[in-house]
Amino acid sequence: MDKFREIRAYHSCGLVYVTDFLFVLPFIQHLIRKQTKGLKLEYLQLPGKTFKESRKAIEQDIRHGAFYMTNHRDIVMDAAFLGRKIIPRYWQHPYIGIGNNLFGKWWIEPLCRHLRTFVVKRNGTPRELMQNSQLLSEYILHLRKKHKSIWMAQREGRAKDSNDRTQPSVIKMLTLSAKSNAELLDQLKLLNICPVSLSYEYDPCDYLKAAEMQLKRDNPHWRKSKRDDIISMKTGIFGYKGKVVFRMTPSINHWIDAHRTELEVLPKNDLLRMIAEQIDQQIFLGYEMFERGTEFDAYIDSRIALINIPNKDEAFLREKLLEMYSFPVKNHAEAVERMKV
Repeated sequence: MDKFREIRAYHSCGLVYVTDFLFVLPFIQHLIRKQTKGLKLEYLQLPGKTFKESRKAIEQDIRHGAFYMTNHRDIVMDAAFLGRKIIPRYWQHPYIGIGNNLFGKWWIEPLCRHLRTFVVKRNGTPRELMQNSQLLSEYILHLRKKHKSIWMAQREGRAKDSNDRTQPSVIKMLTLSAKSNAELLDQLKLLNICPVSLSYEYDPCDYLKAAEMQLKRDNPHWRKSKRDDIISMKTGIFGYKGKVVFRMTPSINHWIDAHRTELEVLPKNDLLRMIAEQIDQQIFLGYEMFERGTEFDAYIDSRIALINIPNKDEAFLREKLLEMYSFPVKNHAEAVERMKV
């Protein structure tokens, strides 16, 4: 019996690859032409190395598969864009983790699972959620033992204000079977986590996120509906994004090896927090900094005009929209300062 049956991606076959190259990748390329100013895959320049040397070092880290952990901007396009760059360049087709809350239509789940997507179950009782996490952790380790590449975001759901932070609970889920810090670090090394920064010049869902933040402010019990998720998916796919840059960073295995002695003796919660902070540091360093001219105020005004909610609070919405575009700049600057210490 296949214990991963309820969550695993469907087994690949030749038809999947034909579908990718004849339909999926051309469709994504069409979106890149129509909805972006270009999609780039770049590499973080490492201290003491040239860009060429840095790229070679990072490519060595991913040669036998990697766990690509990214910040999260768009439900669909984050993984689609990354796959568009990785598949033809490295002949790796990453398995993708996606929450079952996004399966708002009957056909979404089977389609996604045919395209190497596995299911992250986010509903159930506390006991069921724990069992789901254990099964997911085992499945991810199973994939990595077979040298498969994986993409997952650093947190459950997007940081609506773009203040991206890796949740220690995600690291805990990935290493649930570890009985000690040493085992936890060994499992992380097997995963081979390579943080990837993704930067969109414009977030097509920014006005939807701002509206959600006001609705949540006005009613703490407000929750997104499945229809809201479908609207976000459509807007993210077909909305304008400007320049899109993915920047790959080294595996955190190097950091683990350099600090292993002190990491092994930390309390577990402190260890999980430090791992999350290291992933954040690499993601922050990899952010692309976009020029924001005087026309950016007009852009913010145009996004506020799209919002149609009760008791529309334009001052609050403007503040939240500006936060979305300022947090990456702030976090990047702080990461650069930490490098100097």
